[in-house]
Amino acid sequence: MNSPMASPPAPAATGLQTDGSGLPWEIFICRACGLLYDEARGDEDSGLAPGTRFADIPEDWACPLCGVTKADFEPYVREEPVRRARPSSCGTQHRPGSRHDAGTVIVGAGRAGWQMAEALRARDAGLPITLVTACNGDVYDKPLLSVAMARGLAPGKLPHETGLQAAARLGVRLIAHTQAVRIVPASRQLRTSRGTLQYRHLVLAHGAQARSLPPFPDALCWRINHLQAYARFRACLGEAPQRIAVVGAGLIGSELANDLALAGHSVTLLDAAPRPLAARLPEAQSQQLLAAWRTLPLRFVGGVQVSQVTEVQAVQQGASGENRAIKQISTHCGQLFTVDHIVVAAGLQTPRRLADSAGLAWNNGIDVHPDTLATSVEGIHALGDCIAIGGQVSRFIEPIGRQAHTLAAHILGQPAAPYRQSAVPLRIKTGSLPFTLHPA
Repeated sequence: MNSPMASPPAPAATGLQTDGSGLPWEIFICRACGLLYDEARGDEDSGLAPGTRFADIPEDWACPLCGVTKADFEPYVREEPVRRARPSSCGTQHRPGSRHDAGTVIVGAGRAGWQMAEALRARDAGLPITLVTACNGDVYDKPLLSVAMARGLAPGKLPHETGLQAAARLGVRLIAHTQAVRIVPASRQLRTSRGTLQYRHLVLAHGAQARSLPPFPDALCWRINHLQAYARFRACLGEAPQRIAVVGAGLIGSELANDLALAGHSVTLLDAAPRPLAARLPEAQSQQLLAAWRTLPLRFVGGVQVSQVTEVQAVQQGASGENRAIKQISTHCGQLFTVDHIVVAAGLQTPRRLADSAGLAWNNGIDVHPDTLATSVEGIHALGDCIAIGGQVSRFIEPIGRQAHTLAAHILGQPAAPYRQSAVPLRIKTGSLPFTLHPA
């Protein structure tokens, strides 16, 4: 699959600049998830051979990453990179590769972090770029976490590039398994668990984390917001069917519950709302989804508030006869659910420790300028799930590429159109009955 993480290749990179008739190959971008369809490369996962023109793709073709239709793609035009030096915002001339140039430091190796590195490198071949991440930095598509079981994808197959490979390809210094601890704007320093880094520009792309709620202790509950947690969860499930409670019937909770049930696990989906995806779907479509779930080992229980989660011991039946810890969920209305695993999908929250250390303005997330994505402190920028524009977060994939494009130009002092928040189609990947919601 053509990865939406990577910048689209220049025509020469495909080996073919034009087709046999002399017409140039074109690239199209999915407005929902940012996946790029390159006519010269085609798409193996969809059975589209290299050289398949977008116009020749059947109308019922779906994006292999998020599932929206061909109608939700649009032409993608890549600007030619501008590689000449520009004056920096701190008054010094940028000399590519200079040992005195601290360059740009990016915090976070998710979609936003790598997209930022791609955008910077496309515009400046010599800019020093350092990427700091708490994980190993492997490049993968997060939407696949909620459909991987139904598609038969093992966690180890989800990365399409290791962090080391991506860093080598882009000429990026990758500092993996490292925590960003504190920002010192006065000296333009980022203090990490492995030492202090100087920066000329700092980009925060650390995303959001699963919301922490008092009834759900971390030791007893899964929160699946990245590949490493998902891999541990899949390993713990093993091969035998498990009883799993998913708390939260929003977008991620409903998709994950559907995928677990399709894999044969017995799933109880709990939510305070009376129906699944109540904030996204009208009642009629929620009822259609409930009807589709009747053929699966998936039970939705709405209108409940969890009061307590406890752990008990039970004897594992079978050849080993070993003890196994199970969990119990109690609700305020007196219901009791006994399960093997609990997955909490109660939304996301932006961690604010780094922002607070730098004195960044905060408004439901790191407050950034709507045009440039600059924060309130000079030299510090942000994009992706951790930002808010006018107090509004946008935790979808599609905007990240446009954010990185605008921000890279701003950092390098190059012209670019201002970033504009726009509504995009949303694919709800409940495999039994998926929905595509188009902006009004």
